[in-house]
Amino acid sequence: MPINIYDDAGRRYTLGDNFYQEAIGSPLVRERRDTFSFPFGDSSVVRLAFAGIYIVYGDLFLRESRTLHFEMLEEPDLVEMHFTLSGHGSLFSHTNGHEYLFKENEHSMHYVPQFVATGEYLPDKPYKFFEIHFTTRFFFELAKDSSPALIEFAQKIENGSSSEFLGENLPISFPMHQCITEIMHCKFTGGLKLLFLQSKCIELLALQAQAYEDAAGKTPNTACRTGYDKDRIHYAKDYLLQHALQPPSLSQLAKLAGINEFKLKQGFKEVFNNTVFGYLSDYKLYQAREELLSGQTSIKDVADTWGYSSVQHFSTAFRKKFGAPPGKIKAA
Repeated sequence: MPINIYDDAGRRYTLGDNFYQEAIGSPLVRERRDTFSFPFGDSSVVRLAFAGIYIVYGDLFLRESRTLHFEMLEEPDLVEMHFTLSGHGSLFSHTNGHEYLFKENEHSMHYVPQFVATGEYLPDKPYKFFEIHFTTRFFFELAKDSSPALIEFAQKIENGSSSEFLGENLPISFPMHQCITEIMHCKFTGGLKLLFLQSKCIELLALQAQAYEDAAGKTPNTACRTGYDKDRIHYAKDYLLQHALQPPSLSQLAKLAGINEFKLKQGFKEVFNNTVFGYLSDYKLYQAREELLSGQTSIKDVADTWGYSSVQHFSTAFRKKFGAPPGKIKAA
């Protein structure tokens, strides 16, 4: 899907090509890895396409804060699952008048067949994203007799509505992160790669649909009653991960976030569906798994790096989380 990008001076640059149109009907996985350099910043993009599914992930690094204008040259009939892995951005669609906010560690689902938009991105860190697109035909097959949320969304698409799945983004859960990591690090080839990626994309769709079902069925938050409360919980999460190797106590973290300990514990559970230190434990295990997948670090070194008292303690926690010992992951 080639996209024209215009900077503030009206200069035009093109990102992408016709890979999507050529590859999405392929019976096997086709893949492209590209880097793009523009006067305003750089981008690296990985694209995979097969049998009604188009996967895109990568990053955008801006040299300074920018307003960019986007125009898609084609009109792809695709349903998009969007996951913001890091950074912040926003898009205002001139097609339907909606503003799409992309915040770190949040996900959303969209159907926007025509795309002309203005985007705002900050230069403080690379904007990293992961997207899965389903052709509407394939999405309708998946949505049929599935969750009420997916069925309702499919009906909106059939009625010609350019719509967000819900008006509010939701946090990316650790199972979602795991799916995304497994897709990006898939080592299968041929038919096995096709089956593996297809199953993981459908699993991620199921996780996202369940997250929206759960959100729709919840009573209003009791701890995070204002936007400020929610911002403080996100601040606490960011601080916790930045100091993962020497984490503060709950009382210290509450003071740093400017809220009381009760609101921290209850709000964290409401926003991230996990306890504070359950979230931290999951984070450390996923980071450890990433290092093992790289194949460049020993199990002992990974255990030491992430603060486990012994390899045995690390292996027990790892097996409990992922269903396999770290040695099996490293040897894969």
